[in-house]
Amino acid sequence: MVLALFRRTRDASTEPPVIEPWPELGETWMPEGVTVIERHWNQAMSAIVLVYSADASCYHHVVACLGCHFSAVQDPDSAYSSGLKLTDANRIATEHATSCRALSRAIPDRPDDDSAREQLRKWALSWQRKADKVQIMVSYFDRHRLTLQRSNEWIEAELQQLAVDRPDVFAVQRSDYEHTTFYYYVLSPPEN
Repeated sequence: MVLALFRRTRDASTEPPVIEPWPELGETWMPEGVTVIERHWNQAMSAIVLVYSADASCYHHVVACLGCHFSAVQDPDSAYSSGLKLTDANRIATEHATSCRALSRAIPDRPDDDSAREQLRKWALSWQRKADKVQIMVSYFDRHRLTLQRSNEWIEAELQQLAVDRPDVFAVQRSDYEHTTFYYYVLSPPEN
């Protein structure tokens, strides 16, 4: 039986795998809060790698593989990190698509609000600390957009609610220069 597992071959598809369209729109899958700009496909293994942006300006891009758990928000070849430009994101996506050996997985289901809220809070409260007060921006969650499948407005509302629910460890501060910008901080827990 063990030898049978090693002898199995996978037939390579000559066509890209079908991405389930949204029935009401007839378009390919695009989760809420994300603009999918490019889809890269590995013909040998059928891995699909997305290049997407979570902001309206599309200045910073994210690369995410639907077959494995690879994602990138910064160029590893760049000396400084200012986010991925589209050309760099396409290069990283192409490199990953040609080397990824994962089979394409099903499109992730959109989590219900309670599950998404719980996951967002877990990420926010477990942010890596280098100081007593750690600033978090909404763009820091861009890497997790395929898991959350929520808009910037939803994430901001949940972070503001987290500050109300847990003022001992999370705070919101309005910008002094611009009335629409908020800064989110994870605070060190009070010492007993």
